[in-house]
Amino acid sequence: MGTFRKYYGFSLVFTVICLALGAWYGWSATGSLGGTAAMLWIILVLSVLEISLSFDNAVVNASVLKGMDKIWQRRFLTWGIAFAVFGMRVVFPLAIVAIAAGLGPMETINLSLNNPAEYERIVSSAHVGIAGFGGAFLAMVGLKFFFDPNKDIHWIRKIEEWLSKFAALPAAEIAILLLVLWGISGMLPDEEALTFLIAGILGLVTFIAVEGINTILELHEEKQRLAGAVVKSGLGGFLYLNVLDASFSFDGVIGAFALSNNMIVIALGLSIGAMFVRSMTIHLVEKGTLAQYRFLENGAFWAIIALGGIMLFSARFHIPETITGLIGAILIGLSLWWSVRFNKRHPDAEALNPHS
Repeated sequence: MGTFRKYYGFSLVFTVICLALGAWYGWSATGSLGGTAAMLWIILVLSVLEISLSFDNAVVNASVLKGMDKIWQRRFLTWGIAFAVFGMRVVFPLAIVAIAAGLGPMETINLSLNNPAEYERIVSSAHVGIAGFGGAFLAMVGLKFFFDPNKDIHWIRKIEEWLSKFAALPAAEIAILLLVLWGISGMLPDEEALTFLIAGILGLVTFIAVEGINTILELHEEKQRLAGAVVKSGLGGFLYLNVLDASFSFDGVIGAFALSNNMIVIALGLSIGAMFVRSMTIHLVEKGTLAQYRFLENGAFWAIIALGGIMLFSARFHIPETITGLIGAILIGLSLWWSVRFNKRHPDAEALNPHS
C-alpha cells in the first residue's frame, strides 16, 4: 500500500479533483443527478481508455528516463504535466479548430462549449493530418529501436536479428517510412494525399530534429565531463519524451469523440489517464522493472510500431480504438510472459541482462 501511495498518490488526488470539477460542471450543465452521473461515468471511461492505450508509452518513457538524472525524471513528471494535460488535452484540439475554421481563441472556446457537434466535426476533419504526423513520429521511434546494430536482446529473434543487420544501411528506417507514406497516400483523394504526405514528412523531420537536439546536448555534456565538470543530463531526453507523449495522445484525443463531444469532459477524462501514465513511468524506472523483465521493452516498441502503423492507415480506414488498445496490450502481455518464462529457465537472468 505504501508503494502504491508513493507512486500513485498524486495521481489519485488529481483524479479526485478532476471528478469534483466534473461533478460541478455536470450539475451546472444538466441540473440533474442523472445527467451529472452520466458525465462522471464518461470521464472515468475516458481515463481508463487513455491508460489502456498508453501503457506502452509508459514502458518506452521508462526506457528513456532510466538513463536520465533523477532531477529530470521528476521534472518530466511535474513540468511535463502542463504540456501533457493542459497542452495536448485542451489547447491542441482547440488549436486544430481555430486553424481549420479560421476562428480566434475565444470564438473557438465558445464553439466548443455551445456547439460541440460542430467542434467535433472540425477536429475529426483534421484526422488525416494528425494521423500522418503522429503515425510517422511513432513509427520512427519504434523502427529506431530495432534498427540498432548494438541491440543484443531479441524477443522475436529472427525478425529482430534481421532488422539489426539492416541497421548498417544508412537511413534504412527513413526509407521504409517514406515508402509507407507514399503507399498510403496513393489510397487517398488527391487533396487528402497531399495533406497526409506533408504531415508525415513533418513528423519525420520532427523526429530527426529532436534526435539532433538530443545528440548535440549529449556531446556538449560529454565535453563538460572531460573537462571535469559535474553534469546533470536530461534536457534532450525531456524534450524527446514530451514530443513522444504528444504523439501518443493524438489517437486518444480523436478517439475520445466516440464517447463525448464535450471539450471539458474529454479534457478531464484524458488528463486523469495522462497523469496515471506518468506515475506508471516513474514506478517502472525506480523499481527497475525493465531490468527484471528482459523482453518487456521489446514488446513495448513492437506495440509502438503497431500503433504508428494503425495511425497511418487510419487516414484511409476506420480502426476502432478498442483494437488499438488490444494489440498493444497483447504485445506487452506476451513480452512480459516471455520474460517471466526466461527468468525461470535462467535464474541468473540479471547477469545476462544488459539493462541491469
